Amino acid sequence: MSTTGEMNGSGNLMDFLDEPVPDSGTYEDFHTIDWLREKSRDTDRHRKITSKSRESIWDFIKSLLDAWSGWVVMLFIGLLAGTIAGVNDLAVDWMTDLKEGVCLSAFWYSHEQCCWTSNETTFDNRDKCPQWHTWSELMIGLTDGGSAYVLNYFLYVMWALAFSFLAVSLVRVFAPYACGSGIPEIKTILSGFIIRGYLGKWTLLIKPVTLVLVVSSGLSLGKEGPMVHVACCCGNLFCSLFSKYSKNEAKRREVLSAAAAVGVSVAFGAPIGGVLFSLEEVSYYFPLKTLWRSFFAALVAAFTLRSINPFGNSRLVLFYVEYHTPWYMAELIPFILLGVFGGLWGTLFIRANIAWCRRRKTTQLGKYPVLEVIAVTAITAILAFPNPYTRRSTSKLVSELFNDCGSLESSQLCDYINDPNMTRPVDDIPDRPAGPGVYSALWQLALALIFKIFITIFTFGMKIPSGLFIPSMAVGAIAGRIVGIAVEQMAYHHHDWIIFRNWCRPGADCVTPGLYAMVGAAACLGGVTRMTVSLVVIMFELTGGLEYIVPLMAAAVTSKWVADAFGKEGIYESHIKLNGYPFLDVKDEFTHRTLATDVMRPRRNEPPLAILTQDSTTVEDVEALIKDTDYNGFPVVVSRESERLIGFVQRRDLILAIKNARQKQEGVVSNSVVYFIEDVPQLPASSPQPLKLRRILNLSPFTVTDHTPMETVVDIFRKLGLRQCLVTRSGRLLGIITKKDVLRHMAQMANQDPESIMFN
Repeated sequence: MSTTGEMNGSGNLMDFLDEPVPDSGTYEDFHTIDWLREKSRDTDRHRKITSKSRESIWDFIKSLLDAWSGWVVMLFIGLLAGTIAGVNDLAVDWMTDLKEGVCLSAFWYSHEQCCWTSNETTFDNRDKCPQWHTWSELMIGLTDGGSAYVLNYFLYVMWALAFSFLAVSLVRVFAPYACGSGIPEIKTILSGFIIRGYLGKWTLLIKPVTLVLVVSSGLSLGKEGPMVHVACCCGNLFCSLFSKYSKNEAKRREVLSAAAAVGVSVAFGAPIGGVLFSLEEVSYYFPLKTLWRSFFAALVAAFTLRSINPFGNSRLVLFYVEYHTPWYMAELIPFILLGVFGGLWGTLFIRANIAWCRRRKTTQLGKYPVLEVIAVTAITAILAFPNPYTRRSTSKLVSELFNDCGSLESSQLCDYINDPNMTRPVDDIPDRPAGPGVYSALWQLALALIFKIFITIFTFGMKIPSGLFIPSMAVGAIAGRIVGIAVEQMAYHHHDWIIFRNWCRPGADCVTPGLYAMVGAAACLGGVTRMTVSLVVIMFELTGGLEYIVPLMAAAVTSKWVADAFGKEGIYESHIKLNGYPFLDVKDEFTHRTLATDVMRPRRNEPPLAILTQDSTTVEDVEALIKDTDYNGFPVVVSRESERLIGFVQRRDLILAIKNARQKQEGVVSNSVVYFIEDVPQLPASSPQPLKLRRILNLSPFTVTDHTPMETVVDIFRKLGLRQCLVTRSGRLLGIITKKDVLRHMAQMANQDPESIMFN
């Protein structure tokens, strides 16, 4: 009997977490991670590896491998994301042209590749070659005429519908998370929220394929935002190969921050802009180490993309331009006006798109996603085909609008009336009067602008992959090109006006309309996303226009100021709010004079706080508490009378520890006492085996007093990434504040429905 008594005493009592419980410390789906806890676990893991590395050569090698694992993950992400982006660019090029015709010599060639590989192509007729056949030419042997036009029109619409139907079907059946841009969800995940499957293997497989289909269908969307999602899926995949990242959610988020930079790097061919985009727009926690690794991963991705050379011009981007004229101070006026237009367009787009997406969520419309995609594709294709500027892919449209009119350009936008006596270098063509082609192009561009503004509102947010960068840039580039041509013609016809007299002599090349398109594109993209620094860097990396930083900065800052005057949230923050993700934006200011006691739970009319005691709670009590409540954790106190706080224990850890104890430790029954203390007292021989769970107890939970201003509490939640914070007075537990309580309170203070912001 005495032996049994000793067994039940503290001497030989098994503490279940001397060996960690499997899955202890992991999180449920749609829960928030505890950043402080994850950081602490990583510090302990690193300390163990460092101390063991001195014991043997093998342990030293393992410590080196652990140190280098981050760089290896970055290398893999860069290689895979760069390859996916390069293959996607080639596939989009081919499938976009497939709507209009096919190359008979090699059906996998796009129109441009088909004609450039032909020996019968001349420079003047470089878009026409015997190998490339339009569908009317192939089916009825006619290239021109009413019947040929109708057949080409019909097949263009049919191909578009086929591509979009296949895309939405793949998304619905295999990867529901592959829809949308992905950036609002990535921002939420990086802030510490768990959405299992969002970065999974199925999403990685389906999203690039469906992205090619929807971009090729001609819908008003881009591939840049979704490429950030794809790159983060690559990051998540490679994290699972290393326990350092797979078992620590905070470390995983460092990798995902770098992966977001890779996504922009390969989408735009802008590695530095990608790193700044991740830092400015996406990341929640971005230590210096992550900055270096992001830079390395973006470099590898850009190198991989350059090796594939999808655009055939030895450049990373489609929009590379070279302007031969400097900009002048007087041009800042139209540049700033374009910034104002960008800010107004951004505000209009965000409000209209959010209203439409809310309608989709709350009405019958949301139940028919396939029908919605088919309807929008049909309207887009039917309206886009007659206008050459909306028929081509949006990337090629933006590229043409950015281009300067050289002597070899065949575009309608370059149909100027030339002086027959002109003998000047090819690159330095003076301003000339616009010809009929330019005026015709201006009407078509004006119609394209109205079309793009309205159709993009209804396209973004459908159940298909949809990026917003390129459509926003297209709206700005069209507006900018129209303004640029107007300024150019004013300077030509009225060069004696005071505004032009000092810098625009007759016969000089004064105004570059392509530059206005570039500035307009930056302004509209800034108005929608509210980016500034990363936007300017992306734009000059995208175009190679390094000396035009000041106009780009002026337009980006103006568009942000104008858009911020109507509301501080960009499109991604608005979608986060619409979906009710628990995201505490660092940019939001909390200025109300409330206290922690106003927000903490329980409130006056609510039942008391669910707590555990350190040495008087049985296994049955714990299991009943877990069954009757859905809280993520429970405070542990000395006793119910004193309510002196000891620590905090996570719900999931409790469930796993008790389950593990019942399997492995003999004598643990429902009336076994659970101890959260170090030294368990001697128990009578007849007592059931106690259960010691000291190891899963967090002995230093974050606490504030009941008179702490909520401004401070909000700041603590933001900067430390807390899940919950306990409220005490003189060491006595009063209540608890969770991240959701903070979000509800902020919504209430902003006169919004506090329940509307909770993720469902």
